[in-house]
Amino acid sequence: MAIPVLRPFSTNIHLFHPIHKPKHLSYCAPPSSSLSNLVSSEAGVCLTVGTHLIPHPDKVEKGGEDAFFVSSHGGGVIAVADGVSGWAEKNVNPALFSRELMTNASSLVDDEEVNYDPRSLIRKAHAATTSIGSATAVVAMLESSGVLKIANVGDCGVRVIRKGQVVFSTSPQEHYFDCPYQLSSEAVGQTFIDATVTTVELMEEDNIVMGSDGLFDNIFDREIVSVISSCDNVSDAAKALANLAHAHSKDSSFDSPFSQEARAQGFDVPWWKKVMGMKLTGGKLDDVTVIVGQVKSTLSS
Repeated sequence: MAIPVLRPFSTNIHLFHPIHKPKHLSYCAPPSSSLSNLVSSEAGVCLTVGTHLIPHPDKVEKGGEDAFFVSSHGGGVIAVADGVSGWAEKNVNPALFSRELMTNASSLVDDEEVNYDPRSLIRKAHAATTSIGSATAVVAMLESSGVLKIANVGDCGVRVIRKGQVVFSTSPQEHYFDCPYQLSSEAVGQTFIDATVTTVELMEEDNIVMGSDGLFDNIFDREIVSVISSCDNVSDAAKALANLAHAHSKDSSFDSPFSQEARAQGFDVPWWKKVMGMKLTGGKLDDVTVIVGQVKSTLSS
């Protein structure tokens, strides 16, 4: 993942470490972990949440560069940030910015000025972050009425699955291929103003799948639906999705969403390989962060 203007292309890219608070769970990446937790504090609906993360194989010792948090505030808040790996070329640890951003967000989620607004949360968390670097980020807040509010900067993403179908999907924001919009310590980056903000009315038993690009670059929506449908609970679903994305990322023959987009953007094998019927394939080696939330009635929970 590149910093704007710096543009190293790579065909392969991965994630996280924990800080606990009573209501807000903030993570930045042990080698792998999962969490199943009912997050709710008001009458109406809430989220049952499962998480799983797998760091890039080359970044396991440092815990990867993704971070996330889960909060019980309102109907539930979930968020993911993905540190931009290009900073490593400047001798900056890309994980520091994403971890601090999520730690700040978790501490500000019930701030009066934030007013339970995901873009305001991004604004205040970004302003409070002092680390050098940049990160993509997505925040989703569920109101107890069932309205999900989402703010997204970059290529972390969200899918909403209802009765075996994807009924909502965020779209990645990019300057150009493999260089997403990003919150940054530098003026060249984006701010909360650039966030795509959407609202979705949810129903009981809807599933929310949130992840870093390590998930969505390596798994098709149809695979996400299949995994969600085959799992008994959100914790198992998050783990299964992360494991599948990780396996695809290491498979050079898998025609991944990333390789398909790369070809569409003009990146492919040399012409003489095309003559032989060959094409650019393979997953994108990366940190993989997955949060799966299922909407439940607080009365039935």
